[in-house]
Amino acid sequence: MENKQIKRHTINDIIEILGDTPQHEGLHIHTSKNKFKEIPLAYPFRSDNYAILLVVSGRLKLQLNILKHEVQKNEIIVIVPNTFTHILEMSSELEVIGIRFTMDFLIKNAFNKTEIDTLNFLIAKNTVKLVLNKEELRIFKTITNLLQEKINVTFYYKNEIILHTFNLLMYELATIYKKEITTYKTSLSREEELTLRFFRILEENFKNERTVQFYANILCVTSGHLSKVLKKISGKTASKLIDEVVIIEARILLGNSSLTIAQIADQLQFSDQSFFGKYFKKNTGISPTAYRKSLV
Repeated sequence: MENKQIKRHTINDIIEILGDTPQHEGLHIHTSKNKFKEIPLAYPFRSDNYAILLVVSGRLKLQLNILKHEVQKNEIIVIVPNTFTHILEMSSELEVIGIRFTMDFLIKNAFNKTEIDTLNFLIAKNTVKLVLNKEELRIFKTITNLLQEKINVTFYYKNEIILHTFNLLMYELATIYKKEITTYKTSLSREEELTLRFFRILEENFKNERTVQFYANILCVTSGHLSKVLKKISGKTASKLIDEVVIIEARILLGNSSLTIAQIADQLQFSDQSFFGKYFKKNTGISPTAYRKSLV
C-alpha cells in the first residue's frame, strides 16, 4: 500500500481550494466546467460535509473508503462526512455540479425528525450512485440553478426560500434513490450481495476483529469462499480489504497530534504499541512515527 497522507478539510477549506467564496453558512454550490487543468484535490482527504456530485459531462474516477468508483455523464454520487476520499482521475471535458452542506445545516435548518426516512440516501451504509434520466436531470439542474441564484442575492425571506428550495432538491433525490434502490436490490447477484454484506459488517467491526474467519462465520460461508468472492467482485481478498480499512483509520488517527501512538494502538484494539507498529509498517512500509513526521 502506498504511503498516502490523509488530510482533514472543512467545507470552507474545500471552498477555498476550489477557488470559490463562501455563499451560505453550511451550504455551497460549485459548478466546474473545464476549470481545472489538474485535479484540485489530488491527495487523499476526509471532509466534515456531505457532497452531492453530478457529472454533467466527462467522467470522474475516485476512491471512497476502500472502493473505487467511476462517475459518468448524468450520474450522481453522494459522499458522506468523514469518508476517505481520493480523486484518482478526471477527464479533460469534465463538468461537475457539486452541492456541499454540513450536518449542522441539515439538522438545524432543513429536515425535521419526522422526515428522517427521506434522508436514507444520505445515511446509506454503501456509497449511493444515482443515474438520472432526461427529465430527472432537467429537474435537478432547474432546482440547483434556482438555489444558486437565491444564495447569491439579497431579498426578503432569503433564508426561508433557500431552505425550502434545498428541501425540494433533497426530496427529488430521495425519490430517485427510492426508485433505483428497489431496482438495484432485485438485480444484485448472490456474490454482489455477499460483498455488500461483508462491507457493512467490516465497517462496524474492523477495530475489534481483523480475522477473515470472523466475517466468514457471520456471513455463514467459509473463509476461502469469502475471499474468492471478494477477489472477483472487488479485486482484493478479504484479508487485504480488512488491512486497508484498518490502515486508513490508523492514518486518520495519526494525523491527530493530540493522540499518542499508544492511544491510537489502544483505539484500534491492538494488544500493544509495538504490535501496532509492526502491523502498520508491514502494510505501509513505514513506521507510525515516521508517517506522523511526514505529515508535518
